[in-house]
Amino acid sequence: MTDLIDYGYSDGDVDTNRTSNPLLNDMIEQRYSRRETLRGGASAAAIAVFGGGLLAACDDNSVSDTPPDVSVATAAATTAGNVVTITGRANDDAGAISSSAFTQVSGPTLTLNTSGTTTSFIAPAVATSSTAVLRFSATDSRGQTATTETSVTLNPATLSFTAVPKNRNDVVTVPAGYTATVLYRLGDPLTAATPAYRNDGTDTDFANRAGDHHDGMHYFGLAATGTARDPNSSTRGLLVMNHENITQAYLHPTGPTSGTRPEGEALKEIEAHGVSVVEVSRASATGAWTYNQASTLNRRITPNTPTVINGPVRGTAFVRTAYSPAGTDGRGTINNCANGYTPWGTMLTCEENWAGYFRRPTATDNPRRTAKEVTALTRYGVSSGTGSYGWSTVTPSNPANTVFRKWDAQATGADATADYRNEPNQYGWVVEFDPYDPTRAPRKRTALGRMNHEGAWPGVFVAGRRPAWYMGDDAVNEYLYKFVSNTAWVEADAAATDRLAIGDKYLDAGTLYVAKFNADGSGTWVPLVFGQNGITSTSTVYPFADQADVLTHARLAADVVGATRMDRPEWTAVNPVTGEMYLTLTNNSTRTPANTDAANPRAYLDPPSTSVSNRNGHILRLRETGDTTEALAFRWDNFAFGAGSDLDAANINISGLTADNDFSSPDGLWFGRTTNPSGQITPLLWIQTDDGAFTDVTNNQMLVALPGQTGDGSVRTVTNRTAAGATTTQATPMGKLLGTALKRFLVGPRECEITGIDTTPDGRTLFVNIQHPGENGDPSNITSNWPASQTGAATGSRPRSATVVITRTDGGIIGM
Repeated sequence: MTDLIDYGYSDGDVDTNRTSNPLLNDMIEQRYSRRETLRGGASAAAIAVFGGGLLAACDDNSVSDTPPDVSVATAAATTAGNVVTITGRANDDAGAISSSAFTQVSGPTLTLNTSGTTTSFIAPAVATSSTAVLRFSATDSRGQTATTETSVTLNPATLSFTAVPKNRNDVVTVPAGYTATVLYRLGDPLTAATPAYRNDGTDTDFANRAGDHHDGMHYFGLAATGTARDPNSSTRGLLVMNHENITQAYLHPTGPTSGTRPEGEALKEIEAHGVSVVEVSRASATGAWTYNQASTLNRRITPNTPTVINGPVRGTAFVRTAYSPAGTDGRGTINNCANGYTPWGTMLTCEENWAGYFRRPTATDNPRRTAKEVTALTRYGVSSGTGSYGWSTVTPSNPANTVFRKWDAQATGADATADYRNEPNQYGWVVEFDPYDPTRAPRKRTALGRMNHEGAWPGVFVAGRRPAWYMGDDAVNEYLYKFVSNTAWVEADAAATDRLAIGDKYLDAGTLYVAKFNADGSGTWVPLVFGQNGITSTSTVYPFADQADVLTHARLAADVVGATRMDRPEWTAVNPVTGEMYLTLTNNSTRTPANTDAANPRAYLDPPSTSVSNRNGHILRLRETGDTTEALAFRWDNFAFGAGSDLDAANINISGLTADNDFSSPDGLWFGRTTNPSGQITPLLWIQTDDGAFTDVTNNQMLVALPGQTGDGSVRTVTNRTAAGATTTQATPMGKLLGTALKRFLVGPRECEITGIDTTPDGRTLFVNIQHPGENGDPSNITSNWPASQTGAATGSRPRSATVVITRTDGGIIGM
């Protein structure tokens, strides 16, 4: 008997399928009866995406009818700068996963680097603890997809490495988890035709070799083609560095000839000064760094390289010489110490202790000079009877060669165009050059003033605001300066191809200021402008003629306006987030309890020294009013005081330094780049030392800090005691104690200075310069074998200044 079926209206709730095909519930039941429960929270996600994929599988019971089984690591926590790696898992009954992917769902933006079922990223800088959620998905060969999620807790930056102990070893010591390798050494050849360096004193042609005393340094990114600028490249670039001075003894077979200097010896010494531009590259994201000996961009700028004089002093009587009667051109740059840079892609190299290179016996030359000239020459220290290395004593093989004659600054001719009396006025400037274009001559930017320029570090560039550069004058009791351009910043200029023309725009016209620090933590920038603040032709300190005179003799103008005398103002660095300027005050042998002030508050006895002075130095910082480079006023405090951790905590070690971070004589200073977490939110501050007071305990060192902000501490009263026992007190605004926010990161080899620092834009490679290891020795008494000693090479190798590359073995951001 046939069942009757009611074919009346139905909303679908009638079963008319009489086949034996499986039901959905049956399929789900089968799924869980033959396959384990999905892990990592993936079950619900897998069920939610059955969709059309399930229906497609219904036609063939021999093929898997379920989506992939996916799982991923459980939630984790990390801090800024660390590498985070997450691995997903995807299986399918049919055995074929066609694709998988990671995507970010929420939280601070991550840059994911995914390969297969693994993704990694550098933990970004965050102000507070934050959570990032990642989704892992997998698709099988039949188009069925499953997803799951995991989270990562992101914490603010810490100095997670273990502090390097103080030591006097003859190697570069870095924390566990880091590697230091030598990249570019004194004498390394810069052309394919230049032979390898023998390092026995017989090498020549330093115009085509690495110079000596590696110092201030900057990395300029290079495109993969090797011919164009790429500011974001972290695998290929131009490493540009200063060569401040020489260790004379090691450049010659048995040391230098005394008295009248041989031409070959003097030429070698001259050419070993200046600047290097050298192409460097990394074979892969984790490979070794090398330098390209045959690069067409490799370049040496020496004291003999033609230069152009730009700005207000160009063409004036102050810079006319026999070489350039018009006062428009010069030769070379010397004693290049710290540096600066521009956002349009040029290097600023700075001439520091240049005065001593010139021969000018005062007893015979002063009578030939005007009283005004004598005042200026004396203030700048141009008073050597022989010059530092006696180069002016050379009798050249070609009588027309004046590269040695120019070091004799005596007034011997009828006027300045007949001799080199004005040659010292051609030095002491900030010099700009384009590292990407070897055909363009460096330009001396006279608007930034003449002094012992330690460096010229830029403030934060803001569109529509006039940019500034901060400069220390490195000598005891000298001043801090700021140059503010006349031209407001235009962001499009950062991409200009004629980079030196952009330098003309921003660096040839502006106002030079000098700093006055008040006891209450306030300060002012005083303009050094002819006709203002006593800078006039009737000044009793020095009678100025015009603005060119003011800039050529900026020290004398600063004297007139009553600038604050500082404890050897050296490197400046600017916090790229807050705009605060930091200044190293290395030390001051003439600081006494009677002449301390709030900005330079300590004078003490630090054995084994028997003199009272500021032997260990300190670091000062300031914040501009309104956080603008155009400000005429600021607030300041002392960020940290150098000292041994065993010294008097009340009056000497007042920053509370410990064995993990005590230091002396801060010199180099640098903040992390904004292109990676080390320069974001709370940028890392790197501190390098050039010390003679602490070397009985440790070689020179480099530390890293997570600084706070100006005004985060309190006023501290320091009691200074004279050698006779009398006391004075000095109140000083002081930053908060650093504690574990300051750690020793590196200790150098014997008798070296640590100076010069930069990273690649991604922050995963750090370049550091090691200057004059074994400087107290000579060929008969070699006191350091570095850098050969870095790899255990045989004793007896002469020491060489060199650049070191530091990387983390896990690929993370350096220092974090």
